Amino acid sequence: MEKITDIIESIANEKNLDATDVKERVITAFLCTAKRLFGEEYEYNAHIDSDTKNIKLFQTLKVVADNDEQADESKQFITLSKAKELDESVEIGDEINYNINIEDLGRTASMTLAKELNYHIQNLLREKLFEQYNSKIGNLVLATVTSIDEKDNTLYFDIDDLKGFMPLKNRIKSANPDLSDKFSVGDTVRAIIRRVNINQQGINIELSRTSPKFLEALLASEVPEIKDGKVIVKECARIPGQRAKVALVALSSSIDPIGAVVGVKGTRINAVSGELCGEIIDVIEYSATPEILVTRAMSPAIISSVEINEKKAHVFINPAQKSKAIGKNGTNVRLCSMITKYEIELHEIEEQKPSEEDALKNLQSLFKDI
Repeated sequence: MEKITDIIESIANEKNLDATDVKERVITAFLCTAKRLFGEEYEYNAHIDSDTKNIKLFQTLKVVADNDEQADESKQFITLSKAKELDESVEIGDEINYNINIEDLGRTASMTLAKELNYHIQNLLREKLFEQYNSKIGNLVLATVTSIDEKDNTLYFDIDDLKGFMPLKNRIKSANPDLSDKFSVGDTVRAIIRRVNINQQGINIELSRTSPKFLEALLASEVPEIKDGKVIVKECARIPGQRAKVALVALSSSIDPIGAVVGVKGTRINAVSGELCGEIIDVIEYSATPEILVTRAMSPAIISSVEINEKKAHVFINPAQKSKAIGKNGTNVRLCSMITKYEIELHEIEEQKPSEEDALKNLQSLFKDI
């Protein structure tokens, strides 16, 4: 047999794998082959000999007395006299490694070993690909639609050399049906990697256009300040196809985070909104002070005051602002809750009319200034 170290190096170079990982899988393949050939119930170990550069495979046997019947009944035991032929120092009760050479067992054994090697190397390749794409969850990708199921429930894609899919729930459904996501075979779709699955058939990548991470990825692609890390998306919440809220923080006082994201005449934010089927995007400046954050997140409603009580935010508003605070179908208040992590409770307050005495004082002050 070709030196096993050369085989390991060759596989590592050809498949772009780490030689140490390949070495571990090769040893595992030899151990699995031994179990197939000699029995699952026995113990085996293997290592690569530093001198010969080949693998040495052993079956672990327990040393028993020459008259012990266990030595005849099971291959897990070896008599003391036979054991001493291998190692003079062994005693009854010791364990000894008995050398096994798979090549001596003929063609069937060699074919079994080849299948095991292929199986474990393919598993290693799958695992490395899984790690590679699992680390890209939340990243923006361009994928080509290869097929669509009959009921239009799932889109299927080619992503590099892998397969991807997008269920209907991961596509944007706009209030205006004409703006909702509609794709045909051959279309190039922008989406984020939502989940990566691995099984015996291979790796499958689930894509999404409804995740808040998709909005964040689009903003990073359109806004250089976000891509460069000068502006950070602190929080992001969406009701896909309807409305979204994004809380921003700038790392420099010289940068206006809202202006950077909106762009000149709204060019940047409009480009993102267009990709999201016309989704309205509210951008606010993040604050670590909960009351300020809630007040900003309730925009476009004008808030009179906010009181925080554990996980609940009591928001006080004038009746005229209530419809804005709630938003169409409750979208505004829901998004505010999502982005601030507080349960929002609205309280109406009556507008305070100035008293006659206050009005007189204001009038006197006005004439005084004149």
